[in-house]
Amino acid sequence: MRVSIIGGGVGGMMSALLLKRKGFDVTLFEKEEKLGGRLAYHTHGEYKIDKGPTIVLLPEMLQSLLEEAGVPKEDYELIACDPLYDLHFSDGTTYTKYRDKEDQIAEINRIFPGEEEGYLRFMRDMEMRFNEGKPKFLEQSFLKRWDALQPSTINSLRKLKAFRSVSKQLQSYFTDDRLKTAYALQTLYIGGNPFQTPAIYSLVSYSEHEHGIHYLKGGYARLAEVLEHNMIKAGIRIVKGANVEKISVNSGRADGVLYNSKYEPSDAVVLNGDFPIAEQLVNKQGRQYQPSSGCLLLYMGVDGIYQDKKMHQFYMSDNFEKNMNQIFKEQRIPEDPSYYVFNPSVTDDSLAPEGKSVVYVLVPVPSEIEGDWQRVKDALSEKILDSMQRSGFESLKERIEWLDIRTPEEARKEGLYAGGSFGIAPALFQSGPFRPQFQPYPDLANVFATGASTHPGGGVPIVMQGAKLLADGMARKFNRRERSADGTGKSL
Repeated sequence: MRVSIIGGGVGGMMSALLLKRKGFDVTLFEKEEKLGGRLAYHTHGEYKIDKGPTIVLLPEMLQSLLEEAGVPKEDYELIACDPLYDLHFSDGTTYTKYRDKEDQIAEINRIFPGEEEGYLRFMRDMEMRFNEGKPKFLEQSFLKRWDALQPSTINSLRKLKAFRSVSKQLQSYFTDDRLKTAYALQTLYIGGNPFQTPAIYSLVSYSEHEHGIHYLKGGYARLAEVLEHNMIKAGIRIVKGANVEKISVNSGRADGVLYNSKYEPSDAVVLNGDFPIAEQLVNKQGRQYQPSSGCLLLYMGVDGIYQDKKMHQFYMSDNFEKNMNQIFKEQRIPEDPSYYVFNPSVTDDSLAPEGKSVVYVLVPVPSEIEGDWQRVKDALSEKILDSMQRSGFESLKERIEWLDIRTPEEARKEGLYAGGSFGIAPALFQSGPFRPQFQPYPDLANVFATGASTHPGGGVPIVMQGAKLLADGMARKFNRRERSADGTGKSL
């Protein structure tokens, strides 16, 4: 059975590997000359740094899914980060997060005495909710419209406090606003406002402690190279530079792909990419979606290495709620922005010439603004560099050898929905049963979807889990047989 996958992001590549192992004949079409989507490098001469995701979460899930897709552990290396990262507040306080519970309690006692019990309650409650949410919302789909209204689904959403915001929920655990911020900012990993995003996403900050934060040697973009290598090894056909113009649909079924003015027949089609854009290929533009936040990204090559700085740093604005309101509600550039700094050369010497380093800065901003990004980006970047220099990146501006800046406008031109960096926003009615599913159209039986804007959501391991839901669902639907190492098969 011939399956055409449109888009070579991590969801498309994982779907290809998993479907191939289940006996499908897979072709992947990618409009660029490289696979990876958001998993890509920004390069400058001999320098390279991740263009998009940098923090590896849920490492056990990632490794398990890669193993299921046939990717051996020897193909990549995960390096644990412990301490996890530093958070720098405007009053001069630096709070360090640790994986080890006793180290974390000691750190809380040092900076926020009296908050220890709140942290322990948070971790206990989140463990129960993780065990509730993982099988209900990560490992199953909601293909029928009324699944969202089932009593069991509503009950699980209640248990997960989905009808309360992350920020509101944290008020029951912590009294210090800085500590609340430290456990709320993780919604920004997937482009969500912690003052609006459902409390189910507090599981991200829990997971940092419980499962750890890791770095993939060579950068997260190295994973795209690993997946492509294994796709080639598995005999998956890859067509790069493929401008897919439309999916041919007849009598309620997709029957082929029109790309580069050529037609290729297909028995099923998988849309990979930001769903509101990808679905236009099948002439479906019904629901309006809220995009995630955008990012102003600074990539730079630096003379020397900031050895005294951890790989991951967060610098928080004086008024975090005001900062978030300006981004998500007022849709304007924040006056006092929070930002994240990625300093991978402190661990990985493969990214820059000897004695040099690469640094990446992410500033959450609206996905769209009324003004001109080209005029905005220089002033905002200068403000960030000045802040970094005051915050311990000594002589940074003098040590920068090159600086490249990427705005949401570039992201939009590259195919990210409305310029948002993380697909559709993790709002309540765009999460779980309310998010586009792997089989999104009842009237198109052989059209499927995967990627950050589909269920179960954004973040690399979660997108990979979405690819597994898709592959398992397609195997059930078409009664395939999974191939084993000896060439035999077993019924699914």
